[in-house]
Amino acid sequence: MKVETQTFRGYGKRKELTAQTAVECRFAQDVATVLTSACSAVLMGADAGNGEVRYYGKALFSIVYEDSERRVCRAERGVEWSAVVKDDFVFPALTARAQVACENISVRREGASIYMTALLGCDISLYGEQSFDYLSGGDLIVRREPVKVLTCHLVSGAAEADDEFETEFITDILQHVETVNVTSIVTETGILRVEGDVNLAVLALKEGAGLVSFERLVPFRLEIPCEAATYGASAEAEVAVVSANLRANSDEEKNKCLLTCDLALTLSGCVYEEVEVDAVTDAFSSTSQSTLVFSTCESAGVGDTVVLTERISGKCALSAPVDFSDNFQAVTLARAEAELVRSERGKTVDGVAMSTLLVVGADGMHRGIELSLPFSVNVDAADAKVKVHVLGMSARQRQEGEIEAEATLKISLQERRKISARLVASAEEGELLPVCDSAVSVYIPRAGDGLWELAKSLKKPPEEVAASNPDMQFPIQPGQRVIVYRKRSV
Repeated sequence: MKVETQTFRGYGKRKELTAQTAVECRFAQDVATVLTSACSAVLMGADAGNGEVRYYGKALFSIVYEDSERRVCRAERGVEWSAVVKDDFVFPALTARAQVACENISVRREGASIYMTALLGCDISLYGEQSFDYLSGGDLIVRREPVKVLTCHLVSGAAEADDEFETEFITDILQHVETVNVTSIVTETGILRVEGDVNLAVLALKEGAGLVSFERLVPFRLEIPCEAATYGASAEAEVAVVSANLRANSDEEKNKCLLTCDLALTLSGCVYEEVEVDAVTDAFSSTSQSTLVFSTCESAGVGDTVVLTERISGKCALSAPVDFSDNFQAVTLARAEAELVRSERGKTVDGVAMSTLLVVGADGMHRGIELSLPFSVNVDAADAKVKVHVLGMSARQRQEGEIEAEATLKISLQERRKISARLVASAEEGELLPVCDSAVSVYIPRAGDGLWELAKSLKKPPEEVAASNPDMQFPIQPGQRVIVYRKRSV
């Protein structure tokens, strides 16, 4: 029995890994009370080796604190870091793409020093050659079907974004944090276009040691050349802020301040191409028994991206008590943790919005209080990657000791897509089939079978079965009969 096979070779996402690493920084300033702490992590690279992925980058730590003389001050420190995640699947020919984010920050005092520890979470995607064997022809009677396979084309690029806006009069910028919200990923012929905005959150010092916080959305647009990009192709992209430069030009007479922001952005993305393979999904021989060997081709990609806007409000959990003697000054470092879950209401995005509330007590001392506001939002999604950004979070105290907060959520859902198909990779010939020499045979088929299943049971080509039974309806109905006539030579 003659069998012909082919090998498909493409490039795709082979595996995803997650990892965490802790990065620490020391501040030696005269710190009486830490009010806020933040960490911005920038990934510089990721390399695949034998059984491991090494990823590395920089972290910028910043604190706003009150010193022993009750002055509000700021401090920043930069730290280089590297980490390794182990996995037996990894080998040097793979390309590693990673995204890193600060998941948690802890602050502790040891003697006269303040130590900040940031827990950095990293999502790593490994790309490489994907291949599978499939039957392409030979002496067998085969069922051919087009099988779809997603192949990847990696892209990267860089851009700059800037903005200029006016605020109330400030004397110093204490802290600023940037979060990226991608709102649109579009492919056209030869181009990947990504649009969104950077939410710039600023904590500043006013005249008289007062604090103020404000936010600004800085739009961006990146167009990256990609030869494989076609109109409407699916794609994913991650945009990160590599550096942010803020300059303030204050005008005391007008009681205004002109803020200029310059951002350096990097993009890491992937454009998916859908390839059709004319493969054999089933086969049989009309003369002998045959044993089929199957292979499974699997490929992963993404679908559409949906961005939702949701307004939330409610009572917050507090890290420390408050009362009516506290003077609320600013809400800063708004962020969220969320995941897609299945509930009685269907699929929901459940999480918690967090921020730091800065207050001045009756004793004139500043304090930072962590707020946590849970939320649950109904969404129409089967399986998606979830990102939530918090905009414009505010807080008030209607009843003593209770904080009510409001915030706007930007929820991004990018559909995960997986394609899997079972193909005939090869076949082995077995014993010859017994020859029926009767002139007429009556076969009772199984209800629900199609033409292929019937032909396979009769060991005859589908077109021959259809030609000899022109009145047969498919799928087969209960009670139908198939009569096979055989010509006999005298």
